[in-house]
This record gives sequence, structure tokens and C-alpha cells, in this order.
Amino acid sequence: MTSQLVIELGRDAITTSLMIMAPILVVGFVIGISVSFVQAIMQMQEMTLAFVPKIIAISGALVIFGHWMLTKLMTYSVHLLGGFTDLIGH
Repeated sequence: MTSQLVIELGRDAITTSLMIMAPILVVGFVIGISVSFVQAIMQMQEMTLAFVPKIIAISGALVIFGHWMLTKLMTYSVHLLGGFTDLIGH
């Protein structure tokens, strides 16, 4: 196994994980900023108020994007494990 192959595998793993996490992180970020903005306008200092909308939004995002996320993860896993014998041979 060459160092170039290890770097390529690491890059693919990081890229795939970022693609899988992106929808959930974006939804959580947008909802968090929106709730914080509303709290700042209303001058509310309750910290626990932001958790309920985030939980609901992230659960909805998992329902919407879950199939796509699982498909991406399975495709990467099949690709990685399918080439396992080639990786050992290097």
C-alpha cells in the first residue's frame, strides 16, 4: 500500500463524511441562527429554548435526507470493501 493510496483513501473518507453530515449541519445551523436572532429581538435569555426547534428540524432533516445519506454511505462502503483485495495486493 503506497502513501498516495493512503492519502486518496483518507481524502475519500473525509469527503464522504462531510457530504453525509452536510444536510444535518446546515439545518441545525440555520435553525440555531434563526432562533438566536428571534431571542435577540425579543431579548429572551432562555438557553434551553433553542434545543426544541433544533431537535424537531434535525429530525425532519433526517427523515428527508436519511435515504440519500444511507445510500451515499453504502455506496462508499461497497466501493471500499469491494476493492479490499486490491488494496492488500499493493
